[in-house]
Amino acid sequence: MVQGIVSRRGIGAVLAGLAVPALARAQAPAAWPERPVRLVVPFGAGGAIDTLSRTVAQRFSDFTGGQTLVVENRSGAGGTVGGAYAAREKPDGYTLMMADVGSNAIGKLLNPSLSYDPPTAFTPIVHLVNLPGVVIAHPSVTVKDLPDLIAQAKARPGAFTYSSAGTGNGSHLFMALLLKQAGIEMVHVPYRSGAEMVTALVRGDAQFGFPTVSSALQMIRGGQAKAIAVSTAEQTPALPGVPPVARVLPGFDLAVWHGIMAPAGMEPALVERINGVFNRIAALPEVKEAVFRAQAGRVVGGSPKDFADHVTREVARWTPLIAEGGFRVE
Repeated sequence: MVQGIVSRRGIGAVLAGLAVPALARAQAPAAWPERPVRLVVPFGAGGAIDTLSRTVAQRFSDFTGGQTLVVENRSGAGGTVGGAYAAREKPDGYTLMMADVGSNAIGKLLNPSLSYDPPTAFTPIVHLVNLPGVVIAHPSVTVKDLPDLIAQAKARPGAFTYSSAGTGNGSHLFMALLLKQAGIEMVHVPYRSGAEMVTALVRGDAQFGFPTVSSALQMIRGGQAKAIAVSTAEQTPALPGVPPVARVLPGFDLAVWHGIMAPAGMEPALVERINGVFNRIAALPEVKEAVFRAQAGRVVGGSPKDFADHVTREVARWTPLIAEGGFRVE
């Protein structure tokens, strides 16, 4: 009888011992991924964001037990068609999104009736890359450099057009900021992807553009477009001799950013698991080289908080410009 009696302290110890494994199981990330994962890309095939997504997808299975990352293009409305789709999905890790400034940061500023609010609709996972932009011109435009461009635009307000990959896309915002700081005007002609905007310029449907270097590099090297200036404060090795915008407009230092986001409400442990996978992919020398060689870009990486803080800064940067310009995506 005495041996069958367990003290309250002993019972507590037993229960505590049982509770620890149970708590550990509750806090541990799910066995992710157990099936293929979708990566929503909010722009059409062929642009910089699509190229980046496919570069990452090629190595995804190496770090996920053979499970694949399936790129799914859902373009339109400055990236917010894809954003709205991804925001509705379950935060279970099987629908991710290649984040963009329009679809994942400032979409609601551009379209107040948007069905989701980017800063609250997503869980930031990891900031993958920064890509430099480049001001380009159709070869028929008699512009030698950025000061000449500004002078001609001031002499003929509204006479020039520029293409973009969509209202609110980096290619639109970068040019809008340049125009504001230079005190000049151009007519904006939005398209659905970086590839389309560059093709439009090559056809002569627009005189200028501000795409990523990667979207325009082939056209520049082929003489179908002229490189005027790059968006980053330093020159990019992909375009030696092309000066930064900052030499004419001090303080101008911009990069197109992309990263991985998930629908809001994801469990922190799963966020960390997915962050780790993409950080390992981004750290691969061949991925860094591919980003640099094909996109003239720089791999970033980091924690979910790092990415969340970056998006917060971007919203603060672009809010005044959008409000002042009255930019809208309907």
